[in-house]
Amino acid sequence: MTRSSELTAFLASNADAIVCELTSVRGSSPREQGTFMLVGRSALFGTIGGGALEYMVIEHARRLIASGQAEAAMDVPLGPEIGQCCGGRVGVSLAYADGARRAELAALVAAEDAALPHVYVFGAGHVGRALAQILSILPLQLEVIDTRREELELLPEGIAARVVPMPEAVVRAAPVGSSYVILTHDHALDFLIAQEALARLDAPYVGMVGSQTKRAKFANWFSGEGGDAKALTRLVLPIGQHGLGDKRPAVIAALAAAEIMVHIGQREAEIARARAPKALGVVIGR
Repeated sequence: MTRSSELTAFLASNADAIVCELTSVRGSSPREQGTFMLVGRSALFGTIGGGALEYMVIEHARRLIASGQAEAAMDVPLGPEIGQCCGGRVGVSLAYADGARRAELAALVAAEDAALPHVYVFGAGHVGRALAQILSILPLQLEVIDTRREELELLPEGIAARVVPMPEAVVRAAPVGSSYVILTHDHALDFLIAQEALARLDAPYVGMVGSQTKRAKFANWFSGEGGDAKALTRLVLPIGQHGLGDKRPAVIAALAAAEIMVHIGQREAEIARARAPKALGVVIGR
């Protein structure tokens, strides 16, 4: 389920929800300015960082609901006074989520969902299913691809999946900045998908399940097909190792999920750094 659909479901069942938003952040804080959560009589959507701060805000919001008050503001020191040690200070606004605000939040969350990075998992076997379950709770747009319908039917409900006779074609059509995890039942198919994925220089992550022997075989095949040796260095194979050598599907999946998020985060940081000098140049030129 996307965050947007979760918000829609929450708003449909919480007519008198309160929007709690961080309006100012000074010093260290668990979340940044603009972060919001919704508080209903017995349900929540989102988080402003958890801990004592969040409990205080939830209690205050529910007092507003009980008393019928329209809005309030809080100024909270994140220190020993409330049992936290962040050391900063935050301002929080609390207001009823009326029709206009609900539409605004729905548009904001939908835009955030649309901007999430895409990750394609090729193969819905034991590792693929475990990985899909983990990735489905992360801020990503996930899709599982397989040639076998019966394997995709074993995925938990809510995970986007597609039967594709030529999975490598999915890579060619994928949005810019997509990542690819290759775990099919067929090594030849793995190799074809990886070849296409390594041709995508915009991919933060290209990973394949397997062993060092499989890597050597792929490298030999890839070079024989005219593949660039530099491109081969971008391939993560085996995935999710980190020196543990644990071959249990769930462990491989957990480590691979962390690996994928690190690669995506590093690429996002590179893009941000590349944009920063240009923005600075515009300011200086004025």
